[in-house]
Amino acid sequence: MMESWVRFSAQSQAKERVFRAAQYACTLLGYTLQKGGATAELLKMIKQLETHLSLSRKLIRLGNSAEALEAAKRAVHLSDCVLRLCITVAHLNRAMYFACDNMLWAGKTGLLPQLDQNKWSQRSFRYYLFALILNLTRDAYEIRLLMERESRSVSAKSTLGGPSVLSPGLENGEFSPGSSSPPLPALPVLTARLQRQLRLLVSVLRSNPPLLLDLLKNLCDVFIPLDKLGLYPTGPGFVGACGLTSSVLSILTILYPWLKLKP
Repeated sequence: MMESWVRFSAQSQAKERVFRAAQYACTLLGYTLQKGGATAELLKMIKQLETHLSLSRKLIRLGNSAEALEAAKRAVHLSDCVLRLCITVAHLNRAMYFACDNMLWAGKTGLLPQLDQNKWSQRSFRYYLFALILNLTRDAYEIRLLMERESRSVSAKSTLGGPSVLSPGLENGEFSPGSSSPPLPALPVLTARLQRQLRLLVSVLRSNPPLLLDLLKNLCDVFIPLDKLGLYPTGPGFVGACGLTSSVLSILTILYPWLKLKP
C-alpha cells in the first residue's frame, strides 16, 4: 500500500513539473510574441493556455499540504540543528503555500465564488518566498560546511607534503619581525584570498551536483514570488525564463533521483 502511494506521489510530482515547465514556457512565449508584435488573438490564446495549465497544476497539488507536513515531521529528527530548523520550517511554509493554493483552486473553479483571490494569491506567494529563503539558507550552510571540510583536507595535504611557499603570517599580509621581507600589500592579499575562496567554492559545487542543482533551482525560483509580491519586479519574460529553468532542473532530479539533494 505504501509503495503504491509513493509511486502515485512520484507520478503526480512528475506531471506537475511538466505542467509547470509548460506554463512558464507559455509565459516566456507570450512575452516574446508581444515584443515581436504578435496579434491580440494569438496572445489571448497563449494566455488562456497558461491559465489552464496553472489550474491543472493546482488540481494535481491538492494533496501536497499533507505531504509537506509529513516531510516536516521527518525533518524534526535530523541531528544537525541548522538543517533541522531550515528544512522543517521550509516544509511548514510549503504546507501553508499549498493550502493557500488549494483555496485559490476552489475559488477559480467556483466552489468558493466569494473568495478574495488576490488576497489569497499574495498570501500564498509570501509562504512560497519564505520557504525559498530557508532553502537558500540551507544551501549556503551546506556549502560552508563543505568548503571548510575541503579547506581542512587541502591544509592537511599541504602539511604532509611540506611547508607552504608562503608562511601563514605572510599569507595573511602580516610582517614577521625576524623576516627581511616587507609586508605584502593589503589589496593583493585580499584578492588572493578571494580567488582561493572562489576556487574552493567552484571545486565544492563541481563535486556535489545535487547541491549545485538545488542552489540553481532555488535561485531561479526566488525571483517568481519577489516579482508577484512587487518586492523586486522583473517582468513576465524574466519570470518565465526562471520558472522554465527551475522546472527543467526539477524534472532532472525526478529522472535521475541521485541528483536530488538529501535530506
